[in-house]
Parts: sequence; C-alpha cells; structure tokens
Amino acid sequence: MYRQFLSFLLLLGLFNGCATPEPKEKPLGQLVDESLEFATQHSLLMAESLKDQPDRLPQTIDKEGKLVTCNSAWWVSGFFPGVLWYLYENTPTDTLKDWATNYTMRVEDQKYTTDNHDVGFMIFCSFGNAYRLTGDTLYRDVIRTASNSLITRFNPTIGCIRSWDYAPWSAKWQYPVIIDNMMNLEMLEWASKAFDDTIYSHVAETHANTTLKNHFRDDFSSYHVVSYDTISGQPEKKNTAQGYSDDSAWARGQGWGLYGYTMMYRETGNEAYLKQAENIADFILNNPNLPEDKIPYWDFDAPDIPNAKRDASAGAIICSALIELSQYVSAEKSKAYLSVAEMQLRSLSSPAYQANLGENGNFILEHSVGHMPNGTEVDVPLTYADYYYVEALLRMKKLLNK
Repeated sequence: MYRQFLSFLLLLGLFNGCATPEPKEKPLGQLVDESLEFATQHSLLMAESLKDQPDRLPQTIDKEGKLVTCNSAWWVSGFFPGVLWYLYENTPTDTLKDWATNYTMRVEDQKYTTDNHDVGFMIFCSFGNAYRLTGDTLYRDVIRTASNSLITRFNPTIGCIRSWDYAPWSAKWQYPVIIDNMMNLEMLEWASKAFDDTIYSHVAETHANTTLKNHFRDDFSSYHVVSYDTISGQPEKKNTAQGYSDDSAWARGQGWGLYGYTMMYRETGNEAYLKQAENIADFILNNPNLPEDKIPYWDFDAPDIPNAKRDASAGAIICSALIELSQYVSAEKSKAYLSVAEMQLRSLSSPAYQANLGENGNFILEHSVGHMPNGTEVDVPLTYADYYYVEALLRMKKLLNK
C-alpha cells in the first residue's frame, strides 16, 4: 500500500511538472547587454546601406517598408550619428568610430542654421557626443557656432527661443514655441560652461522659466504649442500641432517636458526644475491611460484607446528621462521611476517593439508615431526612437555597473 501511495505521489509530481512553467525573466543586465549588441548589428547594417549616399541620413520607412532618408537640414539628421557614438561608447571599435565620424560630418553644415530651433537636436546629438567621447576640438568648434546660431532665435520680450518661422501651416501663430524646444537647451547649457559665457545659459534658463510658467496645465500635462503676442510678450494661443486636441496630452510632448526639466536640473541645480520634472513624471506614471507595458499611446487622450497606436519614441524618451531623474529624487521615488523604466526597457527590447535583424529598414524599434493628425510617419520606425532607446540602455547599464 505504501509503495502504491509513493508511486501515486511520484506520478502526480510528474504530471505537475508537465505544466507549462512561467517563463523566467532575463536578468536586466543581460537584457541590456544583448539589446545593445543587437542595436549595434542593426546600426552597422544601416550605416553600410547609405555608404554611397554621403548626403543622406536615416529618417523612417515608407508604406512598402523601404528606407526613407533625409538631408542634413531635416530636424532628425543628428540622431543616427548619435546612435553610432553611443554604440561606440559601449563597444569602442574602430569600425563604429569610423562610421560615427562619417555620419556626424554629414550634419556639419547645420551649425549655421538660424531658421529653426532644431539645431540643438541636429548638432548636439551628433557633435556633442563626438566631442564628449573623443575630445577633438573640431567638434567643439562646431558646437560653438551652432550655439551662436540658436540664440539668434531668442526674443527677450517673450523670453523664449522661437520654434517655427512663418509658413502656411503656422500662420495662425504670432510666435510659436513648442515643448520640444526644451530639448535644445542642453547644447546651450553645455556651451555656457565650455566657453565660459553666460549668454548661452541666460537664454536657456529664461526659456525654461517661461515655458514652465506658460506651457503646463494644473495637472502638469503640457500643451504642445504656446504662441506669444510679439508686443506684450504674453501667451496668445495654446494649441497642438501633433496631438489629438488642444487640450490633450500628446505623449511625446510629455516626454520632451520630462526629459527637458530633468536635464535642466542636472545643468543648473535649480530645484524648481527638479520639482517640475517630478510633477511631469507623476502625471505620466499615474495616468490611467498608461498601458500595462508602459509604452504610451501616441496621445494619452486619444479617442480610440485601447486601440490607439502606441508610440515607442515617447516610451524611449520617457524611459531615458526616468533613469536620469531617479538619481536626483528620494529613495522611494527613485525605486518607482526605475521600476517603470525597467518595464519600458523590457517592453522595447521584446519582439513586440524590437525589429528582426535586416528588416524594418535596419531601424532597431518598430511602432512609433510621428504626426498622427497629418497622417505622416504613423506606426513606423523613427530614428529618434532608436536614439533615446540606445541612450536609455546605456544609462541603465551605467547604473547597474555602479
């Protein structure tokens, strides 16, 4: 009888063992290393694909899945060079350095850009990382010229750098300033320290202060566009261009604000910027429309949630910002921010968002949204999604290796 009972227990154990076990979660450090290696493979294929087109840079893909490129004047031109520099930082090979140098120099002519605010994106993501990693003064000189170009767009009456000049689609605004513009202030803060000239930091901090005052609602969500009256210097309109509505929370815009004020706290030590970053983070992380995998819908107020398109670019920007912000806040908040950032990295590094090698135009991530109201770059890879994803991976790796 005992033997029969023992056999029954063994058989029960055997059948229980046949149940599908829960998949074991990969250690975060391993996931980060593997994702950076995978990103390197994608990016080397991308670099090779454009080696015979020396004036082109990656932008997205078309409806047939073919690579769409841009010239240096398009606002995203600096992101792929930046990706290459980040990957070189992670794995310092001559091949990566040569490609990073090649693609960086494709953007050099934008140091003279004075007709839009994106010179910070174009030059600092490329030349800023190049100088940080090599110390070559050629890169430093380009950043200085670009910083001088950017501050020509500052209006002291308004206290902001103008985002867009007059165009048919922007005619309704006297002096439009978009939340994205916060990202271009990093180059100015860097220039102020590098060249010992407070003109750059004055412009950056005045812009950040004016934006803090006028761009945010009571719940710390952000408008996309605030236009100013050029005589009084006061806001005249608060609208959107790329969000669902004037009063909605466009996801990437919330990411730009979070990243921008986190960066401004790092550069200045101004507690008001840190508090603003925390408030924006709390709005995002406590939003009932933030999906379980923590990759936001393209707009937090999109009418077709939960069927709305996701925006991996917004997820990557928010993830990178949260990793940095976690280093400036209380232990409790730090843990909460890093927990979400880890979930975002795991999501972005999964087959749900990470493309197969040799597909997706050689971009790393799928499922970003550029301009939904205009119907352009919807549910496609975007070069800046890759940039902030790789940056987030590197930031997490540095934390894990502390």
